[in-house]
Amino acid sequence: MDWKKKYDEIAEKLDIDRNDDREATLILNRFIEKRDIDIDKLIHRLNRLINNKSVIVFGAGPSLRKGVLFVKENKLHSKHTFIAADGSITALLEEEILPDILVTDLDGRLRDILRANIMGSLTIVHAHGDNINILKRTLPKLRNIIGTTQIEPIGRLQNFGGFTDGDRCVFLAVNFKAREILLSGMDFGNKIGRYSHRYNKKKKLQKLEIGKKLIEELKKETDIPIKNLR
Repeated sequence: MDWKKKYDEIAEKLDIDRNDDREATLILNRFIEKRDIDIDKLIHRLNRLINNKSVIVFGAGPSLRKGVLFVKENKLHSKHTFIAADGSITALLEEEILPDILVTDLDGRLRDILRANIMGSLTIVHAHGDNINILKRTLPKLRNIIGTTQIEPIGRLQNFGGFTDGDRCVFLAVNFKAREILLSGMDFGNKIGRYSHRYNKKKKLQKLEIGKKLIEELKKETDIPIKNLR
């Protein structure tokens, strides 16, 4: 997928200010450089967690709670790599499940995002124009993060593709060549799940529609099976 072209289409549709995206990108990169985070080491860890593994991606949709209980009852964490998208971290922690990877733009419940980061979830923090203020407030509380952007990456930042937290998890798993990708709580319907926190309903539904289309396109471009967990 030509991500630059795809993002240009999304930015035009949602009237996104790329200058704000660049400002957020600069803020995140400066933080990572100031902390001298060993990105190569974290990328290597990311590759070990995903490459040729069966991966379960958790979104914050209405079916999330049911999915979390299913994986807990069947003890699937021992057989799969768990990737949590932003607000889904709360549902997982409620059941004492620590995901291997957390992908977040910091819109979820911050205390749970910080808790997962401190407990050891490999945390991938995304910069975009709508989260500049929360980046400034929250970054000093985080440790050992990988930074991502949806525009041209600079410095130590990455762009694995994807737009919403949920579909970015899927792009991440494809990028590092997972064996299969199973989706849980990735409903992409007209109902917003209770584990989605700060959002504008109209924009949220637009973004869910975009996320759904991106995953559908990705399915056509990759040989990696992408399907619902159950």
